[in-house]
Amino acid sequence: MEDGLTYRGAGVDIEAGERLVDRIKPLARATRIEGVLGGVGGFAGLFEVPPDMERPVLVSGTDGVGTKLRVAFLAGVHDTVGIDLVAMCVNDVLTVGARPLFFLDYFATGALDVDVAEAVIRGIAKGCELAGCALLGGETAEMPGSYPPGEYDLAGFAVGVVEKAKILDGSAVRAGDVLIALPSSGLHSNGYSLARKALFERGGLDVGGRVEELGATPIGEALLAPTRIYAREVAAALAASPIHAMCHVTGGGLPGNLPRVLAPGTGARIEAAPPPLPIFRAIARLGGVEEPEMRRAFNLGVGYVFVVPEAGADAVLAALPEAWALGRVVPSDASGEARVAYA
Repeated sequence: MEDGLTYRGAGVDIEAGERLVDRIKPLARATRIEGVLGGVGGFAGLFEVPPDMERPVLVSGTDGVGTKLRVAFLAGVHDTVGIDLVAMCVNDVLTVGARPLFFLDYFATGALDVDVAEAVIRGIAKGCELAGCALLGGETAEMPGSYPPGEYDLAGFAVGVVEKAKILDGSAVRAGDVLIALPSSGLHSNGYSLARKALFERGGLDVGGRVEELGATPIGEALLAPTRIYAREVAAALAASPIHAMCHVTGGGLPGNLPRVLAPGTGARIEAAPPPLPIFRAIARLGGVEEPEMRRAFNLGVGYVFVVPEAGADAVLAALPEAWALGRVVPSDASGEARVAYA
């Protein structure tokens, strides 16, 4: 007669999950900010809406890391994708003028590796610290048979708050406004299906491979550079000048994202696009990817854009040492990506 079947025998290790929770608690505790009620381990996370706001509006965002995870699996590096997860959610929330409050994560895998999961969540906690928000809770799902060995998937959920009267929805954008850009750190978390095709399949490289554009930096290291979190820069810009709109440059690049924050009848003229970062030059060369497709797939070095009235441009540039004037808002009857033109 066979022994009695157990949950562990079916592929779910409850004790491993409990060990992971014990490791997570101090990581979450380090991100605690004013407003957090309770701690990790309950059925729900609690956060008090800031009492000093007249008409607080909650702002939410959710995202994942996409096929950047494939690079993390190949490289065996798991902490940076946690930062990416927070960044992709928080940067979106920031665009309406919100202050991020808290973050929750969802980690799913076939068989729980506590060390790998802890590394991922350590990165998430680091991302929360950079964003100034709390890691309020999350879910670890062990689902045997759903994922290949050594692999997992991630989803993140961010909540922020903004005064209703201060919501940025693009309606204030006018021709003559200045586009002020902040640099990206690389691909961030977009375009990895194209990047992997170009570098690994067409280029014949692996994560330890090197190309002339990157010098001594391995391809895997360049691809895993964490997505920048722009919370501090956004706070500085909002304190320096009125802002008409903000744009997080994700999949679709500038042509796909800037139109989302422009008022009807306006477009963007890009006058000072930066030279592509080395990783983008390598992708274009090895993959034979033409410039229009590179612009549509990647941020090409521009991670975040402020749309600022001309009178406030110098103040924002002074508040953000890394920023530069990217271009201008212009009258436009075009639609879609055609609303963004390059000088």
